[in-house]
Amino acid sequence: MEDLKIVWQEGEGYYEEKKSRFISYVVPATTEEEAVEFVNQIKKKHWDARHHCYGLICGNNRELMRFSDDGEPQGTAGKPILEVMMSANVTDVLVVVVRYFGGTLLGTGGLVRAYTKSAQDGLLKANLIERKRGIRLLVTTDYTLLGKVNYIDREEGVFEEHQDFREQVILHLVCPLEQKEDYCNKLTEATAAKVRIEEGEEILYGITDGSLQLLSE
Repeated sequence: MEDLKIVWQEGEGYYEEKKSRFISYVVPATTEEEAVEFVNQIKKKHWDARHHCYGLICGNNRELMRFSDDGEPQGTAGKPILEVMMSANVTDVLVVVVRYFGGTLLGTGGLVRAYTKSAQDGLLKANLIERKRGIRLLVTTDYTLLGKVNYIDREEGVFEEHQDFREQVILHLVCPLEQKEDYCNKLTEATAAKVRIEEGEEILYGITDGSLQLLSE
């Protein structure tokens, strides 16, 4: 689950071949019902398009997968979209590709290429965020050790939510779960056990533009 990505900001892609236009929409969707609702919205928006094909992946282990060719030859639209999504390691994501027919038949290979390219462009335009499992830590340190603690945080990929400045500094941190033991050992050794470390709750989080984003389960 930890390496799967979700949509942080929606994306819209485009591909054109022989005057057929393929417009892709990449949006979050945690249930099949949400996906169907969005597909219906796209059908209303693009009522004059010939096809509205999609791929859907949901669940922590990507246990729900759906796709639709919506009238295109079997295996030329929905499945290529889904394969692009699998390669991108996404979940809880819906990709819809709308096709406006340009008057020239593209053939099986042309359709697969077009739906693949449009889905890829949509995912590229979206802001995807990798989900990580973390744990909140409360680190209390003297001011003289703050620089050393901050250095180790950066080295270990530990993110700071905020600081409390009192007689000592209290750091509210989020540490990757799999690195917790190693991080705590390094911090204890580097400060000669002069910091206090308290464990909090496990959470899901992601990083976008260098900033910590808390995610829901």
